[in-house]
Amino acid sequence: MPSPSDTDTGSRLAGGSPPTTAGAPARRAPRDDRRRRAAHWAVRSALPLTAILALATFLRFWQLTETGFNSDEAVYTGTAASLAGDPAMQAVFPVFRAHPVLFTGFLSLFLRGGTDDFTARAVAAAIGVVTVAVTYLLARRLYGRAAGLAAALLLAVMPYHVVVTRQVLLDGLMTLCATVALYCVVRYVQSGLDGLAWLLAAAGALGAATLSKETALVLVCGLYVFFVLCRSVRMRLRHALLATGVLALVVAAFPLAVSLAGHRTTGQNYLQWQLFRRANHSMGFYAATVPQAVGWVTLAAAVAGLVVLRRRNGWREGLLLCWIAAPVLFFTLWPVKGFPYLLAITPPLAVLAGRSLSALAELRPRPGRLRWGGKLRPRTLAAAGAVVVALAVAASLAVSSADRVTTAPNGRFLAGSGGLPGGREAGRWVREHVPSGAQLLAAGPSTANVLQFYGGKPVSALSVSVNRLHRNPSYTPVPNPDRALRDGEFQYLVWDSYTSHRAPFYGEKIRQLVEKYHGTAVYTSALKVPASSTDPTPTPVFVIYQVRVS
Repeated sequence: MPSPSDTDTGSRLAGGSPPTTAGAPARRAPRDDRRRRAAHWAVRSALPLTAILALATFLRFWQLTETGFNSDEAVYTGTAASLAGDPAMQAVFPVFRAHPVLFTGFLSLFLRGGTDDFTARAVAAAIGVVTVAVTYLLARRLYGRAAGLAAALLLAVMPYHVVVTRQVLLDGLMTLCATVALYCVVRYVQSGLDGLAWLLAAAGALGAATLSKETALVLVCGLYVFFVLCRSVRMRLRHALLATGVLALVVAAFPLAVSLAGHRTTGQNYLQWQLFRRANHSMGFYAATVPQAVGWVTLAAAVAGLVVLRRRNGWREGLLLCWIAAPVLFFTLWPVKGFPYLLAITPPLAVLAGRSLSALAELRPRPGRLRWGGKLRPRTLAAAGAVVVALAVAASLAVSSADRVTTAPNGRFLAGSGGLPGGREAGRWVREHVPSGAQLLAAGPSTANVLQFYGGKPVSALSVSVNRLHRNPSYTPVPNPDRALRDGEFQYLVWDSYTSHRAPFYGEKIRQLVEKYHGTAVYTSALKVPASSTDPTPTPVFVIYQVRVS
C-alpha cells in the first residue's frame, strides 16, 4: 500500500490538489509565526522609534518662527531664494559666496512659491529629524536595537543638535550626510572589507557632506587615522584609490559649477579670505560651550562606557573616537570658530552614550536579593532599570533643550545659537518706512545681512575691513564713513546691542557719527530683558537714526 506521502506526491504529479485537512494547519503555522514576529517587532522597535522621532520633531518645530533669522540664516535663505529666481533677493544675495551650494540648492526647491521663515527653517528641522533616524540605524548596526533606541533618543533631545537644526544653517545637512557616510563605513568593515559598494557609498556621502559645507573634509582625516591605527581592519589599496576617486569626483562638482558660471575669481577670493581670517574666539571656546550644549550627562555616559566596558573596546569604538577627534582637534586649533561647527560629532557621541545605557540591561542583581512575584527575574529588572536611567537622562536633556528654545533674550547674541531677537522687526520697519534709494550704514555685517533680508534695502557695515585678506568678498568696505555721510551716501545709521557687545569700538563709532551728524532716532526695537523675576526691563537692541548733514 502506498504511504500517505506517496499518495500526496502522486496527486500533485497528476495535477490534482493536495489534501487540505491535515496539511493546512501545518502550512498556516509558519504564516502565523511570521505575523506574530512582525507584530512583536513593531511593538519592540517601530513604535518606540516612532515615538522618539515624534519627540525630535516636536522639539525642532516648536515655536520655530518665534524669533527672526540671524545673519547666517538670512544669507543662506537669501541665497536659496536667489537660486529659486527671486529678483529682489538676487540683487542682495549672490548665489556663489563662501560655501558650496548643496544645501541652498536643496532649500531653493521649497522656496519657488515665495520666501518665508517657516518654510526655510522647516526644511532644516526635517533634516535634523532624519539624522536622528540614521543615528538609530548606525547604533543598531554597531551595538544592537536597544543601543540604537537609546542613541536616537539622546540625539532627539540633545540641546546642541536641537538648537542648531532649528536654524537655516549648513551644518545640519552636512551632519546628516556625514552620519550616512559613517554608517556605510561600518557596513564596509563588517562585510570583511569585501563590500566595496559600501565604501564607495561612504565616499559619495562624504562628498555630499563636503558640498554641504567644505569643512566636512576634516572627517576624511579621521577615517585615515582609523584605518592606519586599527590593526584588525586593513583596507585594500584598490578600494582606497577608488573611494578617493569617487570623493574627488563628487566634490569637484562645486568648483566646476563656479568655473562654468564665470565666478572663478570669486571662489579664489573666498578661499583666500577663509584662510587668512582673524581669530574670533579663544582656543577654549568649544571646551566652554559644547559640553554644556551636548549635555554633561551624555559625555559622562559615553566616557563611562569606554572605561567600564574597556575589555569589549575594539574597532567600533576606535572608529567613533577617530570620527569625533578629527573635527574637535581641527576646530580647536583653527582660529575661526563657530558654535555649530562641531555638530558632526553629536551622532557618534550619542551612539557611545547609547552603548553605555543599553549595557545597563546586562547587569544582574545578586541571587536571592530581589524577587518579583516570588520568582527571581534579573533580566526584567535590569532591562527596566536601563529604561528608567535612559529616560531620566533624556528628560534632563529635553528640559535643557526646551529652556534654550524659550529663553528670553538678554541683548547679547552668540552666532549660531539661535535667531536674532529684534532683527526681523527692524528689517520690516526698514521695508515699510525707508524710501526707495536710501542707504543705511550699520555697525557690523551681521546686522546688515538681517536688515537686507527683511528690509530689501542695501545696508553697508562700518566694521568691514579695507584689507582684502580680512574681509568677506561679499561686503564692500566704507573707508571713510565721515566723508560718505557728508556726501549724502547714507541717510540712516543703525546701532545694535549685539555688535556693540561683540565689537564695542564700532558700536561707539556709530554713536559718535549719530551725534556728529544730528541723528534722530526714528525706530527703536526694545526687548523685555528680565533683570529680575519681578522687574523685566525694556532694553533697546536696534535703534535706527535718520541723519542730517548741516
